[in-house]
Amino acid sequence: MIEFKNIELEDKSWVDQLLSYADYGATEFNFSVLFIWKEIFSTQIGRFKDFLIVRFAPQGASANEARYFFPAGRGDHREVIEEMMDDAKQLQAGFMLVSVLEQQKTILEEIFPGKFSYTANRNSYDYVYLAENLISLKGKKYQSKRNFVSRFKNNPNWSYEPITAQNYMECLQMNREWCKLYGCLQDSSMQQESCSVKSALENFEALGIKGGLLRLDGNVVAFTLGEKLNSETFLVHIEKAFAHVTGAYPAISQIFLQHQMNVPYTPETELTPENIGFKYVNREDDTGDENLRKAKLQYHPAFLIEKYIVAELEK
Repeated sequence: MIEFKNIELEDKSWVDQLLSYADYGATEFNFSVLFIWKEIFSTQIGRFKDFLIVRFAPQGASANEARYFFPAGRGDHREVIEEMMDDAKQLQAGFMLVSVLEQQKTILEEIFPGKFSYTANRNSYDYVYLAENLISLKGKKYQSKRNFVSRFKNNPNWSYEPITAQNYMECLQMNREWCKLYGCLQDSSMQQESCSVKSALENFEALGIKGGLLRLDGNVVAFTLGEKLNSETFLVHIEKAFAHVTGAYPAISQIFLQHQMNVPYTPETELTPENIGFKYVNREDDTGDENLRKAKLQYHPAFLIEKYIVAELEK
């Protein structure tokens, strides 16, 4: 039997350890993501041997379905998944796995042939980029991005600084202003995102999240938050900028990543994975938002991480 509990900051060390065994490069397999979205998804976690089990109930989801992520850790996958299916039976609910990766799908097909259906969920695909491309923005395909960054930097009174205990409250205030400008009160998904941003900023030190902000004339006009996801990937959790400030979005994206490198960045720096500290940047999914999808595709991802919804076939 798996004992579940609400996720808390005190769980970070043991959860991170189990996640490191799997070393998955997808958004869902990150403690901070689980923590900052816990209120929206009613996230609970449990441990079975050397596996992390995540169970959740998104707002509006059917009570007849018990939803889980694929178990992250090491050991016997058949044993742990059978335990998860037993948990769903105890809840008198159907067993469902969401955001299942291709390599996880392969495991399921091998140990449970013919038992599950697999449905691709394009809205949850992660966008993964070569770090060197986002840091340098070199080449013809990034010319428009470079132009926008230059237009921002042409402002004489701009500055960049890391997010700290001394300035994170200004980012919270900017997020509130952003919500007023762009209609959070009229959009439930934007309200949910605003709550996750607030949680990330209020707990960024305990979560081990890095952040950066841009000022213009002393005021915060953009900020971003991210952290190392696995052995070769940096995960960008949040990126906010005022759209009326020309170039603020591409500027915060590029400048923040430059400041996360292992070595000080200059235009002459050789952008190897060793110098950067990571090979890829995961900028999460687009949730099915067409404008967000267009914006993420404009940065030319190296690949998308495909994800599936897995459900038991009717007998």
